[in-house]
Amino acid sequence: MYIRIVQRKNKDGSVVRYVQLAHNFRDPETRKPQAQVLWSFGREEEIDKDSLRRLVDSINRFLGPEDVLQQQAKVGDAPLLFKESRPLGGAWVLDALWCELGIDRAIGKVIKDRAFRTPVERAIFAMAANRALDPQSKLAVETWVERDVAIPGLESIAVQQLYRAMDVLMEAGDALQEEVFFSVAHLLNLEVDLLFFDTTSTYFEVEGEDPEEGDAAYFLRRRGHSKDHRPDLAQIVIGLAVTREGIPIRCWVWPGNTADVTRIDQVKKDLVGWKLGRVITVLDRGFVSEDNLRTLQRAGGHYIAGERMQSGKPSVEEALSRPGRYQKVKDNVEVKEIIVGDGEARKRYILVRNPYEEARDREQRERMLKELEQELQGLARLDKKEHGKAVCRLVSHPTYGRYLKLDKRGWPQIDRAKVKADERLDGKYLLRTSDDTLSPADVALGYKQLLEVEAAFRTLKQALELRPIYHRLSRRIEAHVLLCWLALLLIRVAETRVEGRLGQRYTWPRLRDELNRMHLGIFAGPAGTVWQRTETTTFQRQILSALGVEEPPRFFKLDPRQAM
Repeated sequence: MYIRIVQRKNKDGSVVRYVQLAHNFRDPETRKPQAQVLWSFGREEEIDKDSLRRLVDSINRFLGPEDVLQQQAKVGDAPLLFKESRPLGGAWVLDALWCELGIDRAIGKVIKDRAFRTPVERAIFAMAANRALDPQSKLAVETWVERDVAIPGLESIAVQQLYRAMDVLMEAGDALQEEVFFSVAHLLNLEVDLLFFDTTSTYFEVEGEDPEEGDAAYFLRRRGHSKDHRPDLAQIVIGLAVTREGIPIRCWVWPGNTADVTRIDQVKKDLVGWKLGRVITVLDRGFVSEDNLRTLQRAGGHYIAGERMQSGKPSVEEALSRPGRYQKVKDNVEVKEIIVGDGEARKRYILVRNPYEEARDREQRERMLKELEQELQGLARLDKKEHGKAVCRLVSHPTYGRYLKLDKRGWPQIDRAKVKADERLDGKYLLRTSDDTLSPADVALGYKQLLEVEAAFRTLKQALELRPIYHRLSRRIEAHVLLCWLALLLIRVAETRVEGRLGQRYTWPRLRDELNRMHLGIFAGPAGTVWQRTETTTFQRQILSALGVEEPPRFFKLDPRQAM
């Protein structure tokens, strides 16, 4: 039994089509199959399709669920083939945020005067999305886009087009970062009066390093102080400026032998060019030098900086020895304001104490001193040769050696003065600020938010897999870091919004895994090919709602030309 369409040609040449319910039977005399009309629904253009749908629903209720599913998987007499399935949800959300934040428009503005035949903006988005969803080499991104993910507006991209897009990104890097910043700051209402800055390093699994002089295309990969504890390998230094909400607004890339204290002038100039108004820069102790602090105060800027308590500077020693009461800010934060000097030599310090850390530091030192005393007692039982080796081992020990001194005989003993000097530093850190309008509590809490930068660096190296970097050309290395920065911006916005609206913190890997369970299935049959997504789960709907992103359409594409 089936529905068929028959047509009749009128004298005026017009064609009328009729819809009929028919079934085939074999004529007993001729033994040939013939069609018998059971019901005529009338002319095709007058058919009540809703009535037909109700008839189908009625038949489905009569049939069992297995029969219904089997019939739904067929088109005519041929099965509907399930050709492939790709993750959709993660790329869909990232693309929505990308457009909402205006990154697509910022890229378009930067390249508007250049005639590109390739989709540069989509290529840059695909590479940034790859860092956030499934970090791979640029060569692998070509296959990833074509076979392993559903990127809105991009079905395929050649690897040479990806490299060209990276070159464009590098050429427009500063202008693009400024455009993106103002788009994001306006949309998200970012508070940019307090900026946090820090650096990290990432190494290359290569022998040697780029030459100091020679080809200008190769200059970034140099050996230097490694924060990954790999001083044997060439590296680059990455700087990051982050708002108090944890949103990265600017990144820098420098040669691997760059010292932290030498780059503050460039950072200040780059941010002043953005005309942010009153900005307080928060710096770790590695950036503190008098020249850097004076640089930050130019054009009305201010700073909050960590001080090295064992630097030996007279002003630091005076601040640490100054008596006074601590003011409780939180359960684990107590502050004391100290003013040293007057006039141009005036310095404002905030001494911060954490009672829990103070007790922990004291317990660890007492435990370590007991172990050291046992080591010293054991020296007396050694012969002269072994005694000398043991003394050298203790004195050069990174922890024990701090508290040892040698007597007139060359025997090590505990230096009680060093122990006492360390006791006064238990659970404390010293801050210096140029802004007298900030309360001691605001200074302390502002500095603690420097952890946002450290969290951003962890995300760069872990979730986004900044390393390994497969590029040799310096401009491509910088472009790779810019792509990671764009990916970090997207996932930080996603994490912040979800936490703010759902009241619970979800890391990007948790959000990504849930979103990528939404797939785009591709089905093919005699009538054509259909792209249909899976149904959204409850958690997926919550994430999309929290992010302000609409659900993807159920049917992405219907193509009758791509029949099975």
